[in-house]
Amino acid sequence: MSSSMNSSPYQFWDERRGKIQSKKGGWVVGKGIFNHGYSMMDDLVGKVSYMQVVALNATGRLPERPVADWLEAIHICLSWPDPRIWCNQIGAFGGAMRASVVASTTAGVLAADAKTYGNKTVIQGVRFIRAALLDSKRGLSVDEIIRNECAKHRGKPNIMGYARPLAKGDERVVAMERVQRELGLPSGEHLQLAKQIEQSLLKDFDESMNIGGYVAAFLSDLGYSDEEAYRILAVLVTSGVTACYADTCDKAPDAFLPLRCADIEYTGMSARPVP
Repeated sequence: MSSSMNSSPYQFWDERRGKIQSKKGGWVVGKGIFNHGYSMMDDLVGKVSYMQVVALNATGRLPERPVADWLEAIHICLSWPDPRIWCNQIGAFGGAMRASVVASTTAGVLAADAKTYGNKTVIQGVRFIRAALLDSKRGLSVDEIIRNECAKHRGKPNIMGYARPLAKGDERVVAMERVQRELGLPSGEHLQLAKQIEQSLLKDFDESMNIGGYVAAFLSDLGYSDEEAYRILAVLVTSGVTACYADTCDKAPDAFLPLRCADIEYTGMSARPVP
């Protein structure tokens, strides 16, 4: 009789019953707090930056300081104190309703966990540029890569990381490229290809690379997978949401975007008597 037939159907759970197993680290009483093989108090605290530890916790790898400084810059670049932005508006409403700063900020962070405009777009962006680089190495031209993408979307270049609603160009890419140069971080093959795709899109569709495309290509060059990039950027919008919370919380209650019933266009059934 095979050993598998003798094993309990609950073996997987029984082996883990009453135990917390972690490959990340933890507190060993009397010895210290450990994080991916580092002593947090001796090796990390005061020795590395906060963003280095954020990346370490997200990926298991401690990046060099220039990379962490770039990550810090992108967090600043993508978190504005503008209450018109979806996630920030939730934080602002939280302040107006006198919810806690933690509840309001985390609600805003959750709102940014979206595939169309939030930090989850980096997953699609990384997947696209990695696949595009593989196609390029197989011999496809940039124009062919774009045509293949257009074929998926009725002839339109609906490529994550390119184009931008409401405005043309992206001042955030300009700012982050400046940071990249100042930190001495090179442009790898993913970012070089991303810029070639941008030139082709500008020529044929008048669309340029947005900050999402730049970030996806740059993080791909650093060796981060789509999931790792997403984890690093998990709370990307936090500071902007908190700023909008604080702005409305410091004002009179219910002062943020009040509405009259007349402001709402009702398109339902007309008034009718109750039977």
